[in-house]
Amino acid sequence: MDREIRLKRLHFRAWHRGVKEADLLIGGFFDKHGAGWNEAEMDLFEELLEEQDVDIMAWAMGVEPAPERFAGTLMTALKTLNYVPISR
Repeated sequence: MDREIRLKRLHFRAWHRGVKEADLLIGGFFDKHGAGWNEAEMDLFEELLEEQDVDIMAWAMGVEPAPERFAGTLMTALKTLNYVPISR
């Protein structure tokens, strides 16, 4: 699949989770980091998108430990939480 098409699909899936908080967390994370990912990182993000929003949010906030398969730079970046767009 073409890289640009794949990124567009990932963007849509990241921003259409069904819960506004998850959209902001996962979509904001994708917007900040997605363009720079290689194929393996996109594969891992696709796997992450298959998980439940509540689990992803718990991992990002450090409430629950993330599964080993997500350990590494992706989860480290997700835990920074500096990518969540907040408007006043």
